[in-house]
Amino acid sequence: MAWRGQLSRNLKELRILFCQTSPASSSARAFVERNYKDLKTLNPKFPILIRECNGTRPQLWARYEGQRGVVLLAGPFYG
Repeated sequence: MAWRGQLSRNLKELRILFCQTSPASSSARAFVERNYKDLKTLNPKFPILIRECNGTRPQLWARYEGQRGVVLLAGPFYG
C-alpha cells in the first residue's frame, strides 16, 4: 500500500487510542500489532503515538496544518 510511506506528506502526527482489554478495542489493537512496525519503518521521523488506557473508546487522532481530526473506531471494519 503506497500510502504507508507517505503519511508525513499531509499529516503532522497520528495518535491511536484504545483500551488494552476491551472487546470494542480489539480491532484497533490488531491494527497496531499488524501495521505499526511497517508504518514506523517507512516513516521513521513521523510521530505515530499509541496510547493504551483502560476504558478508553478506540479512536484515531490526526494532526495536520494546525488542525486536528478524530475518528471514533468501533468494530472490525478496518484492518
